[in-house]
Amino acid sequence: MSETKSLASIQEKIDKFIENHGGYWPPLSMLSALMEEIGELAREINHLEGFKPKKTTETQIDIGEELGDILFAIICLANFYNIDLHEKINEIIDKYRNRDSTRFI
Repeated sequence: MSETKSLASIQEKIDKFIENHGGYWPPLSMLSALMEEIGELAREINHLEGFKPKKTTETQIDIGEELGDILFAIICLANFYNIDLHEKINEIIDKYRNRDSTRFI
């Protein structure tokens, strides 16, 4: 069973991992990696929802793993720019709560 971790501790864990494995890539390279992961997720959802059949050489991809890859890439970018994602996600939740409080009722 995995333990629950705060977003700050996950950012720190990834930062240590990256520093022990050669350091962060340049920002545009990290952004390219993020876009690649998003493309893999899009391709799999496209298949699962019946819009595009897979080639016979393609295997099914775990959507959860792709989402994890995307989170990893986002956290790398945040770490590079010293962004506290815990703080930012709370700001974003407040923004949506205020902006959309009656929008979908």
